[in-house]
Amino acid sequence: MNIRDLEYLIALAEHKHFRRAAEACNVSQPTLSGQIRKLEDELGTILLERTSRKVLFTQAGLTLVDQAKVVLREVKVLREMASNQGKEMSGPLHVGIIPTLAPYITPIIIPALKEHFPALELYIYELRSSQVIDQLESGQLDCAILALMKETEPFIEVRLFNEEMRLAVSDKHAWAKQQHVPLSDLREKELLFLDEGNCLRTQTLDYCLSMGAKESEHFKATNLETLRNMVAADVGISLIPKLATKPTEGVNYLTFDEPQPYRAIGLIYRPGSPLRLRYERLAQAVSEIMRNEIEAKHE
Repeated sequence: MNIRDLEYLIALAEHKHFRRAAEACNVSQPTLSGQIRKLEDELGTILLERTSRKVLFTQAGLTLVDQAKVVLREVKVLREMASNQGKEMSGPLHVGIIPTLAPYITPIIIPALKEHFPALELYIYELRSSQVIDQLESGQLDCAILALMKETEPFIEVRLFNEEMRLAVSDKHAWAKQQHVPLSDLREKELLFLDEGNCLRTQTLDYCLSMGAKESEHFKATNLETLRNMVAADVGISLIPKLATKPTEGVNYLTFDEPQPYRAIGLIYRPGSPLRLRYERLAQAVSEIMRNEIEAKHE
């Protein structure tokens, strides 16, 4: 048994599919499958129930997956301690970023970070919030940039900036000519949201429902681009994060009168990490980059 075998096992638990797990580990499917069988032989127990359609873990397999995450997390700490002996802002850094933020923030921060820290090797992974948290817990990620929420509280949270929300309406909508809208006007209005499992859905849905708005039962999008296109087609209205409000034909973005809804964007990392200073410096740099970006757009 080696560390790589445990990584294969965790990837298989996450993807529930041999091909996708192999791709995530950058190995061939036969290699991953063979190593899992070898691990079963070595342990003398069956870890998986293999069917033609999906992979099911036995109870022994699930127990081993949980323990493997603990082992990899400790290995990560050892590697961080070794890395900390060298230059503070050098070497590889694996960062997870959520999909409703990654396409809009990475073109802004990555070039600037490379200029700030040329010896730092940044690896960026666009993952859903639940995946980010799982991979941060297991040590597959070093830190993550996402919207702060209840699930991020067990980690060290460093707030980066607040991202205001905008109301997206089509140019055929009755509010299309307005620049501002009171939050109270959302009462009894039907809005489009992202599908289940998206943190932006949870944040905006809870907020809108508290204002008396309703969720459309006829449509749910998997990403912001689809949501924006549905608004352009005059299918409904929706809340869009400010960074994602790119000019789109047929779509108008309205600001809200005070108080303006927003989501808190932050960087999170594991408590007790030896590389705490590295993450804090990274967070400070990202915060400054975004502050300069926001101020530039207001000039």
